[in-house]
Amino acid sequence: MSDATILSGDDVRAIADLARLELSDDDVERYQKQLSDILGYFQKLEELDTSHIDPTSSVLPLTNVMRKDEAKSALSVDDVVANAPDSDGEQFRVRAVLDN
Repeated sequence: MSDATILSGDDVRAIADLARLELSDDDVERYQKQLSDILGYFQKLEELDTSHIDPTSSVLPLTNVMRKDEAKSALSVDDVVANAPDSDGEQFRVRAVLDN
């Protein structure tokens, strides 16, 4: 790993600040090594020649799992309120959320 990928403690603190994280000095030291290692792996990946590989958004085959949007008959009022915790037979009854 080159020196360019070694993050300083200040770099780690700045990243933690952006993520709204409070880190102890031990955390900073541990994450300094871990984040530097991750950046080193990205540097290795950048060295790969991918010019012969077509751009793709996913390596997995994508299929639509949604059903067709088809109009169907509406539910009856009885079916709609059947599982309501409280109803007056035609409407849901809910607790008041506003004063007056």
